[in-house]
Amino acid sequence: MNTNVGTIDRILRAALGLGLLYLALFSDLPLFDGNVLKFGAAAVGMVMLIVSATRVCPIYSIFGFKTCRS
Repeated sequence: MNTNVGTIDRILRAALGLGLLYLALFSDLPLFDGNVLKFGAAAVGMVMLIVSATRVCPIYSIFGFKTCRS
């Protein structure tokens, strides 16, 4: 697959992924006490980190978006 995630998009996705993982796993907020929201946030955080690492977003591929220069 061709890369379709640019540098700024990649940094924002990594920050969002790390933030969601922190909230899901290490925060004591009552919002994340339920299993659905806790595991949902962890799953979305992992997907954001994987997309950031591989620079390939499947949703961007479906719709033909590209945020990188090449």
